[in-house]
Amino acid sequence: MSSLGITAPTGFRAASTTAGIKASGKPDMCLVVNDGPHDVAAGVFTRNKVRAAPVELTSANISDGHLRAVVFNAGNANACTGEQGIKDARDMASAVSSFLHCDAHDVAVCSTGIIGDHLPMECVNAGIDALSRGIDSTNASSDDAGTAAAEAIMTTDTVPKQAGYVGDGWRIGAMVKGVGMISPSLATMLCCITTDAVVDVDTARDALRGAASTTFDRLDIDGSTSTNDTALLLSSGASGVSPSPEEFAHTLHQVCNDLASQMQSDAEGVTKRVSIKVIGAANDSEALVAARTIGRDNLTKCAMFGSDPNWGRVLAAVGIADVEMDPHGISVSFNDHVVCRNSAAVEGSWDVDISGPDISVVVDLGTGSQGEATVRTTDLSFSYVEINSAYTT
Repeated sequence: MSSLGITAPTGFRAASTTAGIKASGKPDMCLVVNDGPHDVAAGVFTRNKVRAAPVELTSANISDGHLRAVVFNAGNANACTGEQGIKDARDMASAVSSFLHCDAHDVAVCSTGIIGDHLPMECVNAGIDALSRGIDSTNASSDDAGTAAAEAIMTTDTVPKQAGYVGDGWRIGAMVKGVGMISPSLATMLCCITTDAVVDVDTARDALRGAASTTFDRLDIDGSTSTNDTALLLSSGASGVSPSPEEFAHTLHQVCNDLASQMQSDAEGVTKRVSIKVIGAANDSEALVAARTIGRDNLTKCAMFGSDPNWGRVLAAVGIADVEMDPHGISVSFNDHVVCRNSAAVEGSWDVDISGPDISVVVDLGTGSQGEATVRTTDLSFSYVEINSAYTT
């Protein structure tokens, strides 16, 4: 058995289908079912105030800490669709619950794609019918079923993204989509994590929130926060093994960090993976604000795209962050080479090579304090603009 994907842990099945929602004609719906014996669940969602109908529904359904299934569609976000959008999301949950013989409140709905269009419910309903047959096939617990589900949730992703971990008698498996409209408050992402470990609701919630805050929330591709961000953790308890809360949280963090790294590598138009670490801040929170400010600066991102060691872009960007700093004592390093010290050039700074695919940027704010934080971002390429200038066409 593979250690990757949502079907790797015991107690989970998956099915996928092509419902005709995506204009490409590629697979666009999938279903994940938890066969138990437990149905513990936790979720984290977008903090965008404009939340899509499936986010509203799923955040309410998961509030008691339990889910039996998650149905996904790609190609249409069901966002900014009014009361009809809410009804459509509810109808999706109800349709799934009817053949699983569970309460509709135990079904989550996740959607991703174009904002503003109503779901083509004729296609969706046909897709759910197909999923109801596929989920009962002998293949539904296979590695292939998990991989197919990861492919079905893709939009502008170029590859499916899966991760996993094998513990002492228990497993975690995961899939995620998301390569653009990525900014803290998660990313434009749908994420489903499964485990056969025995965990209670509080442990699941604490572990997911902690992992998301230092992995998904530290990925900032373009400063845009989606209406649909959802990360769900489902526990079947089928292994009978109860890791300590600390062990489970640590392992979940590793899996989420792997997923975040894969999203960064597949970001829209990416040619550079950029790590921005801020040190010497008054505290960790201020370091994070500064790092995000640099990571969202278009001129800095353009410099990264051009392999231009223009530390002045970084200094100008961090200078607008609303944090404590010594404006005359800031240092900047590219790939472990100091290019700016005390807010002035270092000899040879323009000769530093940042032409490779990975760039490390370290900025010391010079306060003398120990606050630090790291964010992941990417460059701003021609391809990114091209992809997002024609998203609806």
